[in-house]
Amino acid sequence: MTFHPLMPYGEGVHKSERALPERGEPFEYTPDNRARLEEIARRYPPERRRSAMLPALYLVQQQQGYITANAMQHVAEVIGLTPAEVEDVVSYYVMFYTKPVGKYVLQVCRTLSCALMGAEQVTEELAEKLRVKVGETDASGEFTLLEVECLGACDRAPVVMVNDHWHERLEPSAAGKLVDDLRLRGDAALSGCHLKVEK
Repeated sequence: MTFHPLMPYGEGVHKSERALPERGEPFEYTPDNRARLEEIARRYPPERRRSAMLPALYLVQQQQGYITANAMQHVAEVIGLTPAEVEDVVSYYVMFYTKPVGKYVLQVCRTLSCALMGAEQVTEELAEKLRVKVGETDASGEFTLLEVECLGACDRAPVVMVNDHWHERLEPSAAGKLVDDLRLRGDAALSGCHLKVEK
């Protein structure tokens, strides 16, 4: 007889859903991207070169659309880290993709302010328009739908981040029109951030 409860390992919170990223094709930065990375890395002392890891990963994603295990290996070699350290960063941040995504990644904020202003309905409308579930890419390969945590524009809710650009105060009834406008006008369809100051 024991007073210790039976722990159902392999179930519930103990179940690991982590999957290793695909190996992908051999990866190497283009000469332009490697030069850009070296320019960024020079901003740090040589012993702190690892501080350029986030820009290094963004350059990978810009170059091939998502980050494969071979790309992580290359970043590790170039930055001076282990592949496991690079994978830890890639798996932590939601802005890094480990599988192909569409031309437009629609990231709907689901945190409190956006939720109160209809973000769930925005997601539902986008999913219906694109005929996908959250986390999927539409049949055309053009749109990927995601839900994310706070995008930091609570006063302009609900907010949708499209790639690296903003669309604020998206009414659920206008979600389908946003998709049509993106197809027609690209980034020009987005409202942008009301705090953006042009220089």
